[in-house]
Amino acid sequence: MAETPHIVSDVMTLAVAAVGREATFKEIVRTLEQWKVSALPVLEGDGRVVGVVSEADLLPKAEFRDSDPNRFEQRRRLSDLAKAGAVTAEELMSTPAVMVHAGATLAQAARIMAVRHVKRLPVIDEEGLLRGIVSRADLLKVFLRPDEDIEEEVRRTVISYLFPAFSHAIHVHVHEGVVTLGGHIGDTSLISVAARLVRAVEGVVDVECHLTGESHVQAEAP
Repeated sequence: MAETPHIVSDVMTLAVAAVGREATFKEIVRTLEQWKVSALPVLEGDGRVVGVVSEADLLPKAEFRDSDPNRFEQRRRLSDLAKAGAVTAEELMSTPAVMVHAGATLAQAARIMAVRHVKRLPVIDEEGLLRGIVSRADLLKVFLRPDEDIEEEVRRTVISYLFPAFSHAIHVHVHEGVVTLGGHIGDTSLISVAARLVRAVEGVVDVECHLTGESHVQAEAP
């Protein structure tokens, strides 16, 4: 069984459409249409990401094509008006680019997307060179893991680690990514720890914890 993908390089798309600084407006539109994407990294030199040009950067040209904004509108939307007159990627791109390192965790990538309100991130290596791209859909791939794989990892990395003496008495059931834990353990203070560790396993949708202390077993003995 393959190990859980914990970092961006495990789920990113390697084939990336990109443009150079001098790419023309029409070249950018054609590339977006050809690759069916909403944004493109802008590269220079040997593949260093210097910006990102998106559909949002291109729309002002369509919006202001047949309009004459008043002074208030001009002051309020200086950036959009500048992009309406832009003709190259260098003039259109948003910079600095919002990026993520290949070794970042999936949670870190998801957090960057949420905070910066972007749908995809160029993935760079330690030298800042483009290595791939990761999208929201890529981050959701982990939830396609088979239930059997999740159960095996929960038993191996959580149950056997926290409860080596009780692992045989703990039941792990996974259905549609929801993990149910049941059985008796010696230290009830570890129940919350177990739930937290299981929730961190890639592909887990939720955790239902029904673990109880060993005292329950002893109380039933004659």
